[in-house]
Amino acid sequence: MLVPLAAATVDRCGAKAATLGTLLRQNLPVPDGIVIPFGLAGDLVPPVADWLASVGDPPVAVRSSAANEDGALASAAGQHDSFLGVQGVAAVLDAVRACRASVWSTRATTYRVGAEAPAMAVIVQRHLDADVAGVMFTRADGSTLIESSWGLGPSVVEGRVTPDSYLVADGSVTRTIADKHTSLDRNGSGLVVRRVPPGQRRTPTLSDATASQLADLGHTVTAVLGAPQDIEWALVDGVPWLLQARPITAEPPTPTAAHPAPLTGIPGSHGTATGPARVVRGPADFPTVRPGDILICPHTDPAWTPLLSIAAGVVTETGGTLSHAAIVAREKNIPAVLAVEAATTTIPTGTTITINGTTGVVHLKGCARGGS
Repeated sequence: MLVPLAAATVDRCGAKAATLGTLLRQNLPVPDGIVIPFGLAGDLVPPVADWLASVGDPPVAVRSSAANEDGALASAAGQHDSFLGVQGVAAVLDAVRACRASVWSTRATTYRVGAEAPAMAVIVQRHLDADVAGVMFTRADGSTLIESSWGLGPSVVEGRVTPDSYLVADGSVTRTIADKHTSLDRNGSGLVVRRVPPGQRRTPTLSDATASQLADLGHTVTAVLGAPQDIEWALVDGVPWLLQARPITAEPPTPTAAHPAPLTGIPGSHGTATGPARVVRGPADFPTVRPGDILICPHTDPAWTPLLSIAAGVVTETGGTLSHAAIVAREKNIPAVLAVEAATTTIPTGTTITINGTTGVVHLKGCARGGS
């Protein structure tokens, strides 16, 4: 039997779905939906088709809710598949099957370090065509860190853009506006990456008032759930929606003043590391990575998780502190420096570098070894 999202519980539906259910029961703005609970077998076509018909067959988000996701000690951030803008019962059930199968992906098996595959529930909820989306971290001191960009949230959570950053604290908003080159949007039943018009790239995605409104909503969520939260959100026609909330597993570094250094970026994960640089532009380069390398890449998404288990550190050209890859780097205790412009062309493979993920500084020291 399908479970209404508002009735989801941890034991049947996993923490991700159960948390959304808790927020719905508190009348907070969460897109409604249903959950296919752990272990539900048999013909899913009739119940899923009935639910879709009852809500007008809209595009939906199909999202994993595994038993090991969104815990207080490990987030499993981005390790299982989710799908946006899915429409029609056949496509929805294909996405459900893909969510379930993703517990066996290389990134998921690497992340859980030999533990058994978790039970997988699947959330199906209304898709939101976001104008702006992102992530916020609420903090015990009452401050909130928000990252945002144009379009759908995967641009931010997968580190494919360097997002705007807002720190809301003590009634004031401190903003850092990024150069946001692309947005991810729905086009029919598919997703497309669009170039942001030049005049909009450095336009703030949030006003100070909207950033404060999001921070207030975030602290309401924190009060309901009882601890600081990592929250994914979206704005549609100026209205904020909550897409996910989970405990913060590792705090990001606090941004500091710029340091004189050859290369600087956004502090992403605490610590320092020295080692040979390894330029990795995509999955085709994964076999070249050796233990102790420092990854130099355009961005990292969840598929890169196996590399974060052997790398000494990571430097990216785009991405924000609250992206999935930055979260996993903090859980793996390796330093990360994000949004270092032209890093893949400035830092050759084999160069010995030292990165400081707490200050966002990269020092080049010289050639260590060859490679490509």
